[in-house]
Amino acid sequence: MAAGIGVMMYTVLDQARADLEGTLARLAGMGYLGIETYGLVEHFGPARVRDAIAAAGLTLTSAHTPFPAGSRAEELLDANEELGAEVLVWSMEREEFDSPDAIRRGVERVNEAAERAAGRGMRIAYHNHFAEFSQEFAGKRAYDLLLELLDERVLVELDAYWTVMGGADPADVLAGLGERARFVHVKDGPAVSYEDDVMVPIGEGGIDWARTLSAPSGLRWHIVELERLHVDTFEALRRSYDHLVGRGLSRGAFVPAPTEERA
Repeated sequence: MAAGIGVMMYTVLDQARADLEGTLARLAGMGYLGIETYGLVEHFGPARVRDAIAAAGLTLTSAHTPFPAGSRAEELLDANEELGAEVLVWSMEREEFDSPDAIRRGVERVNEAAERAAGRGMRIAYHNHFAEFSQEFAGKRAYDLLLELLDERVLVELDAYWTVMGGADPADVLAGLGERARFVHVKDGPAVSYEDDVMVPIGEGGIDWARTLSAPSGLRWHIVELERLHVDTFEALRRSYDHLVGRGLSRGAFVPAPTEERA
């Protein structure tokens, strides 16, 4: 069975902060099954976000939130426990992939977070950008070194778009990750510039999603994230849903009618 389709809430952060319940209801009405939170708990508090997700009939796939390590660890864990999050997702910084030693130091923070989260019945997932794949040391990709050092309890959320920009094939990466890969961020566009790329609806860019999403892996969720757009955000999300669910790549609340029937 295809993985469920969700939305990374950064995509509609402004809209959600203006109308949380209305935005979630609109996503559910399009057929999306779940959401990954970003920037909502800090704005509304965990209880309201949790209740709004439930009221919309959506599933909380994961929470995109800093690693619960260091001085803020308990505060972050408290908020996400109240939210009802089972998996907390975050990244290391780009400069932490400048050397093997920098990677090792960064991983200490992630592994601390994994240990603390486990004490609350939660798990950590690692979300990549492009440096993990563009950097190599003695013939080994930084990402592979990262995986070797991470606590085995740490799951993976693969951002396929940044993987491509880092010079790797997300289908091959997913196949190599196996069951550890539980989430994939689905975005489309030119895959040229981390700072300047403008995204397009899924299926209208250059990434081969049929190959990527059919790779054998443990994926449970395909999470659409469209960071910068030149078209209406909800229109882009609708077109993305139609592409992914209409072609059987992702599982949604319903299968969209063919384009000619909707016209």
